[in-house]
Amino acid sequence: MAEDLSISEGSKESQYQSLLPQIKGLITGEPDQTANLANITAALKEQFGWLWVGFYLVKGGELVLGPFQGPIACTRIRKGKGVCGTSWAEAKTLIVPDVEAFPGHIACSSLSKSEIVVPVIRNGEVVGVLDVDSVDWIRSMKPISGFSRR
Repeated sequence: MAEDLSISEGSKESQYQSLLPQIKGLITGEPDQTANLANITAALKEQFGWLWVGFYLVKGGELVLGPFQGPIACTRIRKGKGVCGTSWAEAKTLIVPDVEAFPGHIACSSLSKSEIVVPVIRNGEVVGVLDVDSVDWIRSMKPISGFSRR
């Protein structure tokens, strides 16, 4: 298990490429899902300094707050509601450059200006979502090689 995280600088792509093997090192050999998700959120928050990063997990027909880093958050989200619920319903990554323009956006924090939600898919089924909120508006976003949108 890694004890330290090496924060890299440079392009977003180089930062992701540096972080990916470190995240793999954090979770390799650790069977506990909560511990792994907690370390993933901490690594992402430390590297990128986003306002909020965390997981919502599908439980009992709704998304339930899982491990996260940042201000307090909404605890439960229904399928199809807000950016997270829509990502879950559509099983696709949603990049929202301006959350105020997203119909039905759920504002857990008024500081959030943009949001990216990536569904976590296991055996063809969405089992959770990774949610990232930023205080900045996203100007442009392109897929990073080595990171799958689905």
